[in-house]
Amino acid sequence: MARIKRLLLWVWKILITPAATLSLAFLTLGGFVGGVIFWGAFNTALELTNTEEFCVSCHEMRANVYEELTRTVHFSNRSGVRASCPDCHVPHEWTDKIARKMQASKEVWGKIFGTINTREKFLDHRLELAKHEWARLKANDSLECRNCHSSAAMDLSKQTQRAAEIHTRYLLPGRATCIDCHKGIAHELPNMQGVEPGWKLPPELEGETLPSASAIDDLKKAMDNAHRMVASEH
Repeated sequence: MARIKRLLLWVWKILITPAATLSLAFLTLGGFVGGVIFWGAFNTALELTNTEEFCVSCHEMRANVYEELTRTVHFSNRSGVRASCPDCHVPHEWTDKIARKMQASKEVWGKIFGTINTREKFLDHRLELAKHEWARLKANDSLECRNCHSSAAMDLSKQTQRAAEIHTRYLLPGRATCIDCHKGIAHELPNMQGVEPGWKLPPELEGETLPSASAIDDLKKAMDNAHRMVASEH
């Protein structure tokens, strides 16, 4: 017990011993308070840059991709659930979010030098910009899509037969990810000349008759079968 008391007294003596003009205890406390203030300010600034208001504060975004978003089901729908810019373009996990912010910091240079400050410039760069985002989503298995759309929660019986078939064959086993087929889901597509469309029929399904997507398709199929039967009878 006496040894513990001596140790505590020694620690206290060090803490209250002046370091230049200030005690070590004061410097430690000041460093802690300063660290808390810095961390709070950093996270506040980070969250401010993670809002739709911040994203569309640049006219390059507001006049182009944001205008397109407002005309899609992600912006206005019967359930009233709206996906904002950060929901799709910024990872939700803190470490991934920081990495994405560092990566996106070069966009500041684009803003300064007016890389896409006109509609014509934006359209000229649109395919390049889209490819970067498609590649990012492909690499992270469409993480931002999956934050809202869980394959485990999908009710395939409420999808069209064609969609359910494709999801069952490719999405659920992990053979494909959301962005493979859903390019242009929230923004207009660029000129896709030379770019494989996500909705292209997979080679292994070519020649197969997939389940019909609508009652009209079912009716057309029934009519075709009826015509074939009549023709075979004659």
